[in-house]
Formats: sequence, C-alpha cells, structure tokens
Amino acid sequence: MSTLVLDGGLSTHLESLGADLRDELWSARLLLEQPELIRRVHADYYAAGADVATTASYQATVPGFQRRGLDRAEAERLISLSVELAGQARDEAGRGLVAASVGPYGAYLANGAEYTGDYDLDEDGLLAWHRPRWEILAAAGADLLACETIPSYAEARALAGLLASTPEVKAWVSFSCRDAERISDGTPIDRAAALFSGNPQVVAVGVNCTAPRHIPGLIGRLSGGLPVVVYPNSGETWDAERRRWLGLSDPVEYGLAAKEWERAGASLIGGCCRTTPDHIRQIRAHLT
Repeated sequence: MSTLVLDGGLSTHLESLGADLRDELWSARLLLEQPELIRRVHADYYAAGADVATTASYQATVPGFQRRGLDRAEAERLISLSVELAGQARDEAGRGLVAASVGPYGAYLANGAEYTGDYDLDEDGLLAWHRPRWEILAAAGADLLACETIPSYAEARALAGLLASTPEVKAWVSFSCRDAERISDGTPIDRAAALFSGNPQVVAVGVNCTAPRHIPGLIGRLSGGLPVVVYPNSGETWDAERRRWLGLSDPVEYGLAAKEWERAGASLIGGCCRTTPDHIRQIRAHLT
C-alpha cells in the first residue's frame, strides 16, 4: 500500500488559532463552545497534505460531559459532532478519510495516566467504560476508529473485545511507549501488537505520542504482518513545574525523520502533540 499521511496535533493547532484548552475536557471542550474552529483545523490539515483527519473525540466521553453538567443526550450529540466536523472538512477538501479518535481511559482521568497505564480499572472495567463512546463513534459515519495513545495491555485487550463485538468496524491501534521496546505499562510492544495480528478489522498497529527517537526501534518490533502506523510527538518535553514546553521542534527535521520511518516499514505517518500543519507539509514533501 502507498503511504498515508495523517494529520498533526489537533490541540496544538487549536491553540495556535487562539483556543484556550486549559480544561480537563481539553480539545473536546470546543465541541461545545467553538465547533467551527475544530472544522477549520481539520481543513488546514487537509490543505497541508494530510490524507486523514482524526476527530476531536480523544477526550470526549459521556461521563466527562456529564461531569460538566450536560445530559446524556447532549453528550452523545457532541461526540457524534466530532465526526461530522471532520466529515465537513473532508467534503470541502474533496478527498481524504475520517478517523474517529478513541482516546484511552487515562485521557478521561486527565492525570497523565495515558503515559503510564496506571489505572484503577481492570480489563472488564475498561471494556465497560469504553463501550458507550465506542458505540456512538461506530455509528457516526467515520471511515475507521483510531484507538490511540493506548498505554496498557489490559486496555488493548478491552479494545480487542469491543472490535469483536462490532464486526463492521475498521480501526487502527496505536500505543504510547516508554522506550524503543515497551508500551507505557512496560509490556513489550510486540506482545501488545500480537493481540491484533491477523484481525481483518485492524488496518494498522503502531505508536503515537511517543518521542521520535524511539520510533525506529519500535517499528522494528512491529513485524506481525499488519501495516505500521506512527505519529510521534515533536520530541519536546513538558516541564510540569513551570508549565511550559522545553526543546525545539523543526518541521524540516521531522519530515526527514518521517522518510526514515517509511523506509523502516511504516505506511501510515503523521504527528501528535506539538506538531502542526507545517510538520504535515514536510511529511508530504518527503514522502512524495
């Protein structure tokens, strides 16, 4: 298959357009307050060369919206709206796919657990927690679901169970990783990826929101026969004490790295946190 270019950081571009995301709902807050800005971000990524728009549902959950005071029907409407907005931008661009983001339980906790897998739910609990949003997104008209930033083997097993219960759904599964060998809870990535090997519903398995320096090693361990998806962060680090990003992000260097990831075996490539339309332009330039 030819390489698909994914989009970049939704929240990063939203902030560059003036959005205030200092909220436990993060980018999902704008589904309620500024949905048109989300549609614009998707449009900007398509214009930059992305083949896929990933929806603003990463941190959008029924309990998260209910905690904000919305009723269940309104929460469900907003989750579906995330797919509608990406679809509108796709239709305006005249091309592309829509991937409905299925963020991890840790994103709902909003305590950094999506990078540790330190959860208070077991596999059955995680399956029950994910099911309502999964069913909403599965019925919303996206081309596939993007199960992303998954830090936990138990959570990956839960998602595999949900896939089995919705045989019409296609998905990719990407893990957050602590190094070049293991996902965030310490499970070897090849063991985690093996949960989806041979599954005709899974279009790719890989890594996101992980430092670029780990990507070549991780690609080398993803040899289970499925296409490999990678969309790391920019490589910058978050200083929690000073509440600021440290380091530099060079789109040209990122584009050059993307070419190396393609040579190593990745066939779906994009960006995550702190990447922008400029990064996607450079990926497109280096992969064509």
